[in-house]
Amino acid sequence: MNHSLQDLMREATRLTRDGRLKEATALIQRAMGEQADADNAPAQRPGAAAATPRTRDASTAADSALVLDGCVFEVEESATVSSPVSSPTNEAAPATARAPATEPAPAEPPSTAPAPATGRGEFTLGTQRRGTQSLHYKLYIPPGDAGRTLPLVVMLHGCTQNPDDFAIGTAMNERAREQGFFVLYPAQSQNANPQRCWNWFKHNHQQRGSGEPALIADMTLAVIKQHGIDARRVYIAGLSAGGAMAAIVGAAYPEIFAAIGVHSGLPRGAARNLPEALAAMKGGTAHPAGVRPSGQARPQGATVGAVATSVPAAATAPGSQVAVPTIVFHGDQDTTVHPHNGEQVIAAVLASAAATGAGTSQPTQPGQPRTPHTEQGISTHGRRFTRTVHLGNADAPLAEYWQVHGAGHAWSGGRAKGSYTDPAGPDATREMLRFFFEHPHTVIG
Repeated sequence: MNHSLQDLMREATRLTRDGRLKEATALIQRAMGEQADADNAPAQRPGAAAATPRTRDASTAADSALVLDGCVFEVEESATVSSPVSSPTNEAAPATARAPATEPAPAEPPSTAPAPATGRGEFTLGTQRRGTQSLHYKLYIPPGDAGRTLPLVVMLHGCTQNPDDFAIGTAMNERAREQGFFVLYPAQSQNANPQRCWNWFKHNHQQRGSGEPALIADMTLAVIKQHGIDARRVYIAGLSAGGAMAAIVGAAYPEIFAAIGVHSGLPRGAARNLPEALAAMKGGTAHPAGVRPSGQARPQGATVGAVATSVPAAATAPGSQVAVPTIVFHGDQDTTVHPHNGEQVIAAVLASAAATGAGTSQPTQPGQPRTPHTEQGISTHGRRFTRTVHLGNADAPLAEYWQVHGAGHAWSGGRAKGSYTDPAGPDATREMLRFFFEHPHTVIG
């Protein structure tokens, strides 16, 4: 990257931080136009908004923003981060997080490491197709699954990560082996997003029957059918961009997912284009996605707890009559995805419950949310947190928010061998699983 382009990127970052988003966007587009010319326009894909990103060294990656093919990126700002590859805006590593020493392997397909020895389960590779779209995945199968109807947890990795890295950092496979459940890791492709971010901020990936949500839903149904999964105990969680996509997918397909986990993510409907994405990540959105008007029918075929062979499309926004139970973790020192976003994920769930309580996956009635219960705590490694629990009208926990004090943009309680983890925090993996298994689907009409 030449000095002129680097200077333009730094200026765009400064404008973004000052709230001058229109000017920042215009400057970024100018910078990318110049880079595209320098990289020879004939080499670009037809219709591409900008050139495909090239490898950038650490000196180039200092304090600059980058937008390619309509995707939002930002590099690490911490001098302690050792990754030579620029991180996207929804996956940069703060000083408290451990970034990978090298970029995780591309997810096309994920690595095909040998299956663990007998008694430790299997980690298998697969591909899901929907029309002309396809998506690789890895599936953890716990030992001794034969003859048992077990739960399923779908895990959506963050930007620059892949299923292997995410599994290591969250230790989800170890918990699955101990407790007995399957874990499905969809793998975002670099063809779909150069930094392997889920496209949460693009309008065509935000609703039922469209884009990545539909492909993830189809993949989940295929695994449920193939392995005889307990359809009442299917859950979805994610980190950062994966957390934002988990909120979208869980709300769009409430008949599949009994509960949602969002770590360092954003509420559904937080953005539909680049300027809105920058604004949401900088300070949260004032208007997270609401619910459909009271009385509007549930999407066709959306019978909670039932398993279909395919999911019908419905022209709806990523909100629904069903307030899906949701647990949120967010560090209050997250400078990548503003902590307000965690609060707004919870607010969206409570708004759905208040508007259409009869459609929640727990037996509740429409009405005002109950007074939340709040407690303070400290992890075994000294990280303080505040846990807030919101109850539904049947006194069942509807939403749970963990504000992790002093933590940045990283999986709380994760393992240092994985990227973007904070080993000092409370164990998000165990707490999400505890919340999930407290919420089996209640079949509704």
